[in-house]
Amino acid sequence: MLTEDFLRHRRREQLSDEELAALDAIMSPPARIPKRTTIIRAGETTDRSTFLLQGFMCRFLDGANGHRQILSIETSGDFVDLHGYPMKRLDHDIATIGDCEVSYAQHGKLTALIERYPTLGRMLWFSTLVDAAMHREWIFRLGRLDAEGRIAHLICETYARLDAVGLVDNGAFEWPLTQQEIGEACSLTSVHVNRTLRTLREIGLVEIARQRVRVLDLAKLARLAEFTPDYLYLDNHDRTP
Repeated sequence: MLTEDFLRHRRREQLSDEELAALDAIMSPPARIPKRTTIIRAGETTDRSTFLLQGFMCRFLDGANGHRQILSIETSGDFVDLHGYPMKRLDHDIATIGDCEVSYAQHGKLTALIERYPTLGRMLWFSTLVDAAMHREWIFRLGRLDAEGRIAHLICETYARLDAVGLVDNGAFEWPLTQQEIGEACSLTSVHVNRTLRTLREIGLVEIARQRVRVLDLAKLARLAEFTPDYLYLDNHDRTP
């Protein structure tokens, strides 16, 4: 099933097998997109929504000085641009971080699907509301946490989201972000990111090597990040501290 990770551990049980099969039936065959490819530009009209089957993407805006601000990180199981369905265009760009596999839902087919399955429509709406909750948490992180807290929070959030879809193995997960991209997500310079990651490693919280993160002490990392998973609306909060 292409959409097997859609809302996994997020009220997915509210959808019937028939509804899940109907969603899967409108999805396009999987397509591969190379790393660091911009798939949608701000202002472009869109007639389809992208479901991320595998990999990492980001939403971002570029400042007039060329500096990029990453607005969110998208992981497996996410509709990365579902808000483009009612709005018809985006106000930001979306790009891959690593190599990705995606599937597309044409908006006309989504309309017919929602009309036939109202509960599925509400759950698609729910997924966009979770996105909004995550944006609010990112604003808190950037406004109130120091460098160590910001990066720790990003790692905790990624851990929780990937754990929900079965992509954390013995405390470790894929992490294709460069230090520059971590800085763009946390409003830090690459030099500051390098120094902060070294600190997190030296105090025994994380190890990062070969595009993988291993969390050594999740509880301490979460306390440093002031992280609780409530805003992710996971069914089982005990999956994270």
